[in-house]
Amino acid sequence: MSDKKTVKVTQTGSPIGRTDDQLATLKGLGLNKRHRSKVLEDTPSVRGMINKVRHLVRVDEESAR
Repeated sequence: MSDKKTVKVTQTGSPIGRTDDQLATLKGLGLNKRHRSKVLEDTPSVRGMINKVRHLVRVDEESAR
């Protein structure tokens, strides 16, 4: 199919008590509840979003598909 790299992002922390921009970033990543995961394309913008909420998520590197 495609040779794009992907990352699996799993939410591990609660957004309760976090700032509005961190909550919006989690929603932008497609996460809204703990222990939910999304497979996303590994781009600089996605990496920046992950970096912003790195204390709330776990990142697993995926191989090229």
